Amino acid sequence: MILQAGDWRAELLPERGVAFRSLTLAGRDVLRRIPDGADPNNGFHGAFIMAPWTNRLEDGRIRVGGVDHFMPINRPAEGNALHGFLRDLAWVVEEQGAERAVLSSALDHAPFRCTARLVVALSAAGMSFALSLRNTGDAATPMGMGWHPWFARPAGTRLRVRATTIFGRDSRSIATGARPSAGLNGDDAVLLGLDTHFAGWDGVAAITWPDGAGIALRAQGEWASNLQVFAPRGGDVLCVEPVSHAPDAVNRPANALHGAMRVLAPGASIDASLMIHRL
Repeated sequence: MILQAGDWRAELLPERGVAFRSLTLAGRDVLRRIPDGADPNNGFHGAFIMAPWTNRLEDGRIRVGGVDHFMPINRPAEGNALHGFLRDLAWVVEEQGAERAVLSSALDHAPFRCTARLVVALSAAGMSFALSLRNTGDAATPMGMGWHPWFARPAGTRLRVRATTIFGRDSRSIATGARPSAGLNGDDAVLLGLDTHFAGWDGVAAITWPDGAGIALRAQGEWASNLQVFAPRGGDVLCVEPVSHAPDAVNRPANALHGAMRVLAPGASIDASLMIHRL
């Protein structure tokens, strides 16, 4: 699926979790393009949806109605379940035009029963991305969602983020030890090797490339206060991930104070949106 408007062009893969194969601005890769034939969920490329939780669940555990459920461990070295299930599902294209598409998906994996709806639209001003998640089960269930983009990061790229709180990480790569922070404003010296969570985020992130051009992200709704940032060494990528809750918040009350998973009653939903535009 290809959407295009003005200088913006996006290619999505509805059959592969509605991953972004590419996003370009005036021919320039904003996201690191997924190579032909590559797995969109295995590599430093593209972008995918995280739901019905984001980041890590320690031991894959989530408790609903006093019962512990254990999600499949897909980070065996850590013993964690990572990023949810919606990225592995085929999505249905409900509407598609040259500049806008509406897609949906449904999940039934105890304790999660939910539907998701995504609207992606391009315009001369940029890309908008709106996601909703609705509990279709018969029990109140903690749920969360996020977006995991692998932005292209040429050497010298700078990221600017304002936040009130930053987390450390424990031996299992789960956020811990929240402490006050002003956010970050730095290039390679600050970014390389960074893998952390910010709370009290103001919903805005600016990525500036070495030539002075760049993009800004503006998040609203459930994505307006929590952000994961990851810049792996050995990869020319930068992940700036708006999320609805702190990592493993359902199991760690100290983390939940800075962004809890929403316990959705049957029929209830959460909504979030993101705008990406030229700086």
